[in-house]
Amino acid sequence: MSKPEVEFQEGPAPTELVIKDVIVGDGPEALAHGIVDVHYVGVEFETGEQFDSSWDRGQSANFPLDNLIAGWQQGIPGMKVGGRRQLTVPPELAYGPKGSGHRLSGKTLVFVIDLQGVG
Repeated sequence: MSKPEVEFQEGPAPTELVIKDVIVGDGPEALAHGIVDVHYVGVEFETGEQFDSSWDRGQSANFPLDNLIAGWQQGIPGMKVGGRRQLTVPPELAYGPKGSGHRLSGKTLVFVIDLQGVG
């Protein structure tokens, strides 16, 4: 797979996590509290501006789901290796309300995640 384009979403930002499978994988399934190997792109919902991309670094990211934002902890389990999933994550499940000390706090974020492997 190649780096995805994240489509701009019309309308107000959702207040709950939105999970959309772009490609359904056929490999092993990601489990809650498991380890995932992913490629991803993250953009701000309001502007569509990219703030992070493992693709741009040229390597996937491997980490325990428990170390990630709540939106990923809730949105990745059940995904299968080889799949691509879009998560639209409200601030409460990302970096908290505005003023929480993170540069992305208070923002709704959109991630397109390609699941490369599970551990």
